[in-house]
Amino acid sequence: MDHRENALTIGRLAAMVGVNVETIRFYQRKGFLREPLRPPGGVRHYTPADAARVKFIKSAQRLGFSLDEIRHLLRLDEGMQCDAAAQLAAQHLGDVRRRLQDLRRIEATLANLLEQCGQGGGKVTCPLIVALYADEMKKDYGSGP
Repeated sequence: MDHRENALTIGRLAAMVGVNVETIRFYQRKGFLREPLRPPGGVRHYTPADAARVKFIKSAQRLGFSLDEIRHLLRLDEGMQCDAAAQLAAQHLGDVRRRLQDLRRIEATLANLLEQCGQGGGKVTCPLIVALYADEMKKDYGSGP
């Protein structure tokens, strides 16, 4: 079988992993992915390992890891340092849990305000709008006298 039939051009690599070509180029510029040498008069070819690396990056991004954190994870993977990777993941989990708490507070506040809106029957100032104005006033002028 011809080696070129199985070779991954940048377009095939991008399609295979579900990103566009510019994403591959971005990862190369940022040092996440190697840029294969171009043979004289030829096309650069990528490997299945390159595809796996891009899939890893995208998977880590879906979990909310930043590019800096992903870079760190990739370095740890190259050195097989599971303890350090676990420590980074534990930090990230703490951040995610804090964001979830914030989102739950926001959800409860919005649900409460929407309930108040429904009780007014359109005859009073909307509690949601009043609350948003009050929140802005607190930021601009402090919490009060």
